[in-house]
Amino acid sequence: MKDEDLIQEPDSPTAILPPGFLRHPVHFLAFGFGSGAMPKAPGTWGSLAAIPVWYTFAWLPPVAYWLVVLAAFLVGIWLCGKTADALKVHDHGGIVWDEFVGMWIALGLFPDQIYGVLMAFLLFRLFDVVKPWPISWLDARMPGGLGIMVDDVVAGFMALVCLWGIDVWVMPFII
Repeated sequence: MKDEDLIQEPDSPTAILPPGFLRHPVHFLAFGFGSGAMPKAPGTWGSLAAIPVWYTFAWLPPVAYWLVVLAAFLVGIWLCGKTADALKVHDHGGIVWDEFVGMWIALGLFPDQIYGVLMAFLLFRLFDVVKPWPISWLDARMPGGLGIMVDDVVAGFMALVCLWGIDVWVMPFII
């Protein structure tokens, strides 16, 4: 076997993870309980992994819910920054705590059916992948853990606004 055969894709989260990296609680959380270590589409896997966690606190009253999301955002700045520093990569693809928080924002209208959850997921992933303005602008200019978190937070709010618009302007005509 040649050395070239052992080289992994640069986007692969496992390509540069030191042995035992995910045993550290900070890195384990930043990697979305390990969901970000998937070799393909770690952001999508992280967004999916955020949904069962969301179900554990979606029942909270709205003020408490948003306080949990705010706390997750603030902790995420530190988690993501510390993990990025440890990996010596600004926004490693496997760091998906930002996807968790973005998904929780997108799910902030508390959909009670799987269709609403699916729509929140699809809209969030669309905005997170396409990165329309101001997401792309913020992503290019914000440093550290805040920079890792902020683009997904904005993508989450954009998805939430779209879901609200669908709920207000489209659903009355369908039902």
